Amino acid sequence: MTGGLSDAEQQQRRDWFRAHWQDGVPFNRHCAIRVLKWDADGAELYLPFSDMLSAHDGILHGGVVAALLDTTATGAVMAGHDFDRGSRLTTISMSVQYVSVAPGEDVRAVGRCIRRGRTVNFAEAQAFGAESGKLLATAQLAANVSGERPGAPWST
Repeated sequence: MTGGLSDAEQQQRRDWFRAHWQDGVPFNRHCAIRVLKWDADGAELYLPFSDMLSAHDGILHGGVVAALLDTTATGAVMAGHDFDRGSRLTTISMSVQYVSVAPGEDVRAVGRCIRRGRTVNFAEAQAFGAESGKLLATAQLAANVSGERPGAPWST
């Protein structure tokens, strides 16, 4: 597919999504998720521990860890995405494997897109205890990117 967007326009959209991931998604703001890295190689996000996000004393809720992995893996898709193929992202499926816990620790997640298709992309992410480096969970997902994202500055 020959695209009409210039390199600068592609980068503007990647930059918009990076800012949106951190500041534009209400759930991500509520969890105080920060984007540490966002480039063609993938995404890295940071989640500070909070008792409000815990399931047990000092242990993050598994759903929060899964949401961080989803957010990181889909971020990796968008960080290197060809926006001539669209900008509306939907997670199709995700598998999470919980490995360990890191009581009271913040979490760092690293994601990368492992296969890009016309509309369906495949990505993986890993979550680590930010202080210990201990592997907490992994995920693999499929995400669809097609059409234009409602609310994006280029959408009409």
